[in-house]
This record gives sequence, C-alpha cells and structure tokens, in this order.
Amino acid sequence: MMRRNLLLLITMLISGSLLANGGMWLPLLLQNLNEEEMQDLGMRITAEDIYAVNQSSLKDAIVHFGGFCTGEVVSPQGLVLTNHHCGFGAISSHSTLEDNILEDGWYAKTLADEKPNPGLFVTFIDRIADASGEILRGVTPGMTEGERRKVIQRNTEQFKAQFTLGEYEEVLVKPFYGGNQYFAFVTRTYPDVRLVGTPPDAVGKLGADTDNWEWPRHTGDFSLFRIYAGPNGRPAAYSPDNVPLTPKRHLEISTAGVKPGDFSMIFGFPGRTDQYLPASAMKQRVRVVNPIRIGMRDLSLAVIDSAMRADKQVKLNYASKQARIANAWKKWRGESEGVEASNGIPSRNGLEKDYMKRLNRPALRVAEISPEERYRYSKVLPSLDSLYALREPVARTRAYVAELNYNVDLFRLANIVARRVRVFEDQGVEAFAKTAPGLADYLEDFYARYNPAIDEQVAAALLEKYFSEVQIEHQSPLARGQFSFFGSDADALAKWLYAGTYLSHGKALVQLLRSDPMKFAEVIQADPGLQFVRQLNGYNESRVLSIYNALAEAANPLQRDYMQALIKVYPERKFYPDANSTMRVSYGKFEGFTDLDGEDFDFLTTLDGVVAKYQPGDYEFDVPERLLELHKAKDYGDYANADGQLPVCILGSNHTTGGNSGSPALDADGRLVGLNFDRTWQSTMSDINYDPTICRNIMVDMRYVLWLIDKLGEAPHLVEEMTVVD
Repeated sequence: MMRRNLLLLITMLISGSLLANGGMWLPLLLQNLNEEEMQDLGMRITAEDIYAVNQSSLKDAIVHFGGFCTGEVVSPQGLVLTNHHCGFGAISSHSTLEDNILEDGWYAKTLADEKPNPGLFVTFIDRIADASGEILRGVTPGMTEGERRKVIQRNTEQFKAQFTLGEYEEVLVKPFYGGNQYFAFVTRTYPDVRLVGTPPDAVGKLGADTDNWEWPRHTGDFSLFRIYAGPNGRPAAYSPDNVPLTPKRHLEISTAGVKPGDFSMIFGFPGRTDQYLPASAMKQRVRVVNPIRIGMRDLSLAVIDSAMRADKQVKLNYASKQARIANAWKKWRGESEGVEASNGIPSRNGLEKDYMKRLNRPALRVAEISPEERYRYSKVLPSLDSLYALREPVARTRAYVAELNYNVDLFRLANIVARRVRVFEDQGVEAFAKTAPGLADYLEDFYARYNPAIDEQVAAALLEKYFSEVQIEHQSPLARGQFSFFGSDADALAKWLYAGTYLSHGKALVQLLRSDPMKFAEVIQADPGLQFVRQLNGYNESRVLSIYNALAEAANPLQRDYMQALIKVYPERKFYPDANSTMRVSYGKFEGFTDLDGEDFDFLTTLDGVVAKYQPGDYEFDVPERLLELHKAKDYGDYANADGQLPVCILGSNHTTGGNSGSPALDADGRLVGLNFDRTWQSTMSDINYDPTICRNIMVDMRYVLWLIDKLGEAPHLVEEMTVVD
C-alpha cells in the first residue's frame, strides 16, 4: 500500500506540473524544441534526418493509411507495412468461405496476384509550414466565433490559392493549440493500394477481445500492401497499367533488437487527444459519458459475440463490425479506470489551483501578461466549469443516441439513405438518379454481410436502454408513442420495425433502386424504419444536439484562451499540441512498467508465450498447426534474439493514440524495429491524462513480423524485397 501511495503521489506531481515527457510533436519543429532532449535520451540521428524538405528524410516513408491508420514504406517497390486491424476491412472483403484468406493467411507470389482495394488510399506529407500569420490575419479578440470562422475561412482560401497543385495533391490547413496557431500540410495521395499479404487471423488477432489493451501481449498485428502509381510515377486511379511506386524513401529494418532503456520513437498520424481539458470536463467524460457508452456496447457485443460463436459464416461477416465496437468499448473502460486509479481528476484540480496562483503572481503579471489578459484568463476556468455543468444532461442523451446510431445497422442505413432522399426532396429525381448507382453499389456490398435477425436483437436491447434511461423530454414523441403502442416492449417494437422496413430486405431494396430510382425514393420516403430513425434523430438534433453544440461553441474561445494562458503562465515548459490526425513524432524508451497495484512487467514477450496461450479450437487463442511445429523445432532462422528466443511484442513509453495504429517504432538510428498497434489497459487514459510512469504503447517486434512472413507464411521473396540490417 505504501508503494502504491508513493506511485500515486509521483503521478499527481507529473500530471499536475505538465512536464515535457511524452507528447505528440510536429516534425517540422523538432530541431528547435526536441532534438537536444531526444539525443540526450540516446537518439543518434538528427532532426533533419527525421524531417527535411529539400532532401529525403524519414517522413517521406510514412503514410496516412486510408485516413484512419498509419503505414510505412519498407521497400524500394512501394511495399507498405501497417497493422492487421488496419487492413482488416480489405482482407475480409477478399475472403469467402471457399477462399478464406482472413482465416488462413495469404501472401501474393507475384505482382499480378496482389489484390486491388477500391476506396483505399495512402497519403504522403510533402512539407509542413507554419501558416498562423496568414490564417489569423484580421482576427481580433472581440470577434464572435462565427465572425472568427468567416475570417479564417477567407484567409484559408486565399492561402491555399497560392499553391500550384497536381492531381491528387492537396493543401490541408489545421488548427493547433486550440486555434491559436495554424499549420499547412502539402499532401500527395495514391488511390491504388493493393493487398500483398496477411498472417492468419489467429496470429494477426491473437487474443482478440480478451487481450485487447492488455499486457503481456502476443499478437502478430501486421499486414502488407503495395502502393501503385501511373507509368509516369504520379498518383493514378486503379489501372492494370499502373506500376509499383518508387518512393523517395523507405525504412531500413533492423533485426539487432532493442533492450530496456534504449531510445524509441513513433512516427504517425495520431487521431485525437484532449490533454488540456479542465477537471470538470475530465470528470464528466470518465464518470458520466464513458459509462453510458460502455453500457450500450456491453449490450450490443453480447448479442454479436453469441451469434459469432454459434455460426462460422456470421463470424466471418461480423468480424470487422465486432472488432470496431469492441475496440472503443474496452478503451473507454480503461480510460475511466486509469484516470480514477491515478487520481487524474484531483491532480488536474491541483494544476488549476497552481495556474490561478501563478496567474496572480505580480512578477508574472508585469512581465508576461497584461492586466486585460490576466482578468480574461482568471475567468476562463469558472466559465468552463459552468458550461460543462449545463452540458451534462444533453451530453448524457447525446451518448445514448450516438450509440444507437453506431451499433444498430438499421439506424446507420437509415441515416445514409435519408441523406440521399433529401437530395430527391430538395433537387428532384434527376439529381437523385445520378447518385443511385453509387448508393446501390454501397448497399449491395453492405447487405452481402448483413444479418437482420442479429441487428434486430441489438436494436431491441439498445432501444430498451434509450426508453428507460434517456429523460422523457429528450425522447422523440413519435418513437415514444410507438414504444407505448407495443406495450413498452422493446422486443415487440423491434420486431415490428424489422418486419415492416425495406431496409432489412436488402436484395429487394437494391433491385428497386437499380430498376426505378424514382419509385425507390417514393417508397423509401414512407418506409416505417426510415421514418422512425428520422423522427428519433430529428428530435434529438432539435432538442439535444442544438443545445450541446451551442454550449460547445461557447466553450471554444474559453478553451483557446486557456491554452494560450497555460503557455504564458508556464513559460519554462514546452507544450505539445493535441493530436488532430496530422503527422506527429513521439519519443521515449523501450521499457516495461510497474502498474498501479505494484506489479512489475517486462518489456518483451516471446513465441513461448504464444504457445502458452494456445487453446485448440478457441475463438481467441487458437494458432496454426505450422506455428506450433516451427516453435517445437525452434526454427527461428535469423530472427531469434541472443537468448535463442523469438521476440513477439515489445513495450515503449511513447505517447500514442488511435491513428497511431501501424506507426513505425524506430530505434536510435531511425531503423524500423517494431510496429505500433495498441496501448496497455491503464494507458488508455493518455488521451486526456498522459502519465509517463505507467503509460505504455505496445508494438509487434519486427523480428516476429519477418519470421511470420518468411517462415510461417513461406513468402521469403517479400523479406528479400526489404532492406534488412543487423
């Protein structure tokens, strides 16, 4: 207990003082802000080796994979490595019961065997520039948020107009530090990305839900793709004439291994963090909103998991959906528990008290902050606290309705179709007819894996929660009336909805859309399922989201002022901007950890641990027979470590979040040694409360990746294509 209390005290001091440990840094600024610290930690390369414009650098090998993950180029022929779960949708789309590459694994023997993936793309960053001066020109403190947006939008359009861009090139302008700064990213996107290889699902997803966000970990979470370009080397839509991309840079892969204390770096596109929330917002998130979302997904997953275990075809069809739902479900649980266990809310309160104390310090007031700013900054936190108190009732309802729309496919389909119906209503049948083929293709693909009976059970469970937990004045009167009509029986309501809606009869719906778009629009307008969802969501938008959004709008300038104030009040500190899906670098060490209960964990797992978890026929812990044979024979090739073991996963103290999936883990020389894919359970709080003493990211060791391709997958030609060094 004494050790636990000491650890909590250290955690509070670190979190409360906003030390520079961790962070997600813009590669453009590393030379000025981070290079010295990174080299003190053991890095042997320079900031210019990481990011440069006039010569190739590591950033030229990093891609935004599909807009939702990270990938890295690992060969001179455009071979891209990312996570298995990032490539999961593409892998499962090429899988059938007769040719189940998801279950069996697969590697292309030749370029001609590589599988196209319509809609999948990768994006490179050519260069990054500080655009704050141009974007914020004319912005004044007295502006309303609407006025400010108009000025920024006009300035952004003028700024972008300065660039001469080719096809598939774009300039993205993004806000940082709450909108106090803006950076521009010049990008090039390649829309022809083909599947090259995947390990068996039992390897790429070993442990599935049980091990997700856990350590020790033994998952071979990787997949291989290739970028194709036109014959001229430029981005081009899919064509048989396209050729593998010759990249500006590809990563070298090291098999030398790493040891505890070695420098580590993660390069990628982290999605979103909220490191600078006030304590009141953190409290609402972990004690109010997260429990609602977790409870709704508990119900959804119970239905889906039961169906997947009972039917092999359902398991194949619902694997991707189940993984999406479960990933966030467990993350939210860990986030709430981690914040509570590490005293995150009291430590944030402590920071705010220190902030107010510093703000009123005479020397600081004279040297750094004007009297007008001091007055404004002193009102920020009380005003934010009041707004979050007002927001809590609508935040609760928003969470329930959002989970309905995410988990219930009938709701998701109704929302998609409703947007197209509005085209018919607003612009007429000709405009709608132009969109009909694309909608039909989408629906046909969706219905190929849709099971209305399962979806009906999910809907019944979640609608029961909606009607029992959402306050009456926030419930749609139409939906409430129908619920009452069926005796307040959610099962009966769901049965009526699914029996009477075209949306649960995919084949007939798609046929009607293809043969007669106007008739489709007329029929679907009156569809009871569509009307139920439109009415429920419409009422929610007018009575709940309108209030929620107005409060968020009011909070934006306050949060922006708070961020600006923190930077001024703590001039001795370096502040990293919150993640916003832009290219970032985080750094730390390869190292294990001691959890909040005082248990020590090593930084490395091996193939012995995979075999120890093996359970024949189990949904989560079965492994291929050939893997067991290779383990028994100790046939590890050149990939074993000095102890004769085959490393599988490693830990590091790098600050990561969603979007960092697939990010390269680099050693002190900038060589690829691992592939980021997860965080430990208690580290999921790092999106709002990063703590370097316990937050750890989980990576697949590259020696395991290469062994799985070479030995288990029997595809040594792909390893030979890479640049592998000791």
